[in-house]
Amino acid sequence: MERNGIKAGWLALRPFKPADIPWVYEVSLDPALQHFVELPAPYRMEDAAFFVEQLAIAGAQSGQRLEFLAEEASTRERLGRVGLWLGAPGTAEIGYWVDPKARGRGVATNAVRAVCRWAFRVHGLELIEWRAEVGNWASRRVAEKAGFTVEATLRKRLLHRGIRVDAWVGSLLKGEAL
Repeated sequence: MERNGIKAGWLALRPFKPADIPWVYEVSLDPALQHFVELPAPYRMEDAAFFVEQLAIAGAQSGQRLEFLAEEASTRERLGRVGLWLGAPGTAEIGYWVDPKARGRGVATNAVRAVCRWAFRVHGLELIEWRAEVGNWASRRVAEKAGFTVEATLRKRLLHRGIRVDAWVGSLLKGEAL
């Protein structure tokens, strides 16, 4: 993990810290986020603490996950997150979300591009995969703008609130991002 983060123009991407827990909690109450992201319901402060401490911080220490908080570089205002789950050698799966107050500003697209370029260069990845529930057009637009090729619709591939749903899947190859 980059100790000092990743600079991405007007954005800065940095590792999560415990002080981010209240912000993660507030953002995770957003109905749009809850509709498309598999979150506990009801969502509690303990869930936000688990995400930050166990998934983001401990995941980075174990090398299984690389989670970044995206913030405005000049003000340090928290805007969103981008995470990579490292899978088979040379591969990862990406996920992202944006604070409702920051949507429509290009946060996700710029953060995804920066994290993917960094991961291909620093971690030697060859492929990053993206998945989203069919109908999550905001996520799909971000993926496509960031250079991902949407390859297929997979039937009943994701589990959302105990129900199997169809998923779009796409990929970004190293040479496409660098």
